[in-house]
Amino acid sequence: MPLFSKAPLPGFRLVGATISLLVFTAGCGADVGSPDSSPAASSFAPVEVTVPISASTVEVTSHGEEPHEVIRPRLPDGVSQQVTLTTEAQVFQQIDDQPTQDFSSPPITLPLDAVVNQRPEDTDGETTVDLTFGDVTSPNERLGLALEASKGAGAGFTIGPTGAITELQLRPNAAAQDIARSAVEQAFYQAAYRTISFPTEAIGVGAQWTIHQRVIGGIALDQTTVATLTARDGNLVTVDYTIDQKPDSPIWNLPNGAGTLNVDRYVMRGSGTVTVDLDLPLPVSGIVTVNGDQQYSDPDGPTRLRQTTSNQVEWTS
Repeated sequence: MPLFSKAPLPGFRLVGATISLLVFTAGCGADVGSPDSSPAASSFAPVEVTVPISASTVEVTSHGEEPHEVIRPRLPDGVSQQVTLTTEAQVFQQIDDQPTQDFSSPPITLPLDAVVNQRPEDTDGETTVDLTFGDVTSPNERLGLALEASKGAGAGFTIGPTGAITELQLRPNAAAQDIARSAVEQAFYQAAYRTISFPTEAIGVGAQWTIHQRVIGGIALDQTTVATLTARDGNLVTVDYTIDQKPDSPIWNLPNGAGTLNVDRYVMRGSGTVTVDLDLPLPVSGIVTVNGDQQYSDPDGPTRLRQTTSNQVEWTS
């Protein structure tokens, strides 16, 4: 029996929509196969949730111009920063010749007060960055109203010595609706997997390095980021980078034992730039956009599912 038909089951359309957003609501309690689930409607308890972020490896391909120096975040205990994170994701999906459907996530803007909390008991040099939300907003009326209860909620990043994020913490307000919690969760997942880590080797302007990271979501992806150090002015470092994602396997195992799909085509590429102050925990500015298209097929039938996707992460001070 085909996994989906000309009249698809109510949760399947939404299963397809979740895979391209770099969000992993299923890992935080969303029932992806439920008729009520959607990319903007996960459900997790209003308590702190800590989720590991996949480790990354870095390989230098060019050391750049002299002088060379090992670039490291230098985050004093208690240092604070105000920055705004804005994210948006678009997903357009078509099953066979049916009308294209829009499963996009509206833009969300999160003003953040960040405070560094050093962890001297750790021998690996990790640092925790505690985040408190200001007035979280969205131009989407329904989501914007739901996000009003997010003011004062919190999140956090655990940052390794190279600047790589190793853990994400989420601390939603008890009064926040699921649609708001999910939107915030998605925003931070996108941000975490768009972070640039630095090499352990000494480099200079013009240096280039490659970052490999496995992104675990609805479908496991190998993400390759090629970064170039384009400018340095004291503690301010600017990096341009490109991103390319490929699936680990030509078979996608659907959540909740719902079967499998063939991955016939998967293209996700993008580029961005980020400026980092090595004395501050979060980027002072930056924007990255990743887009592409995918096609999946039912191994037991002729049905095809196509998606066109785009997501953007922006930091402003």
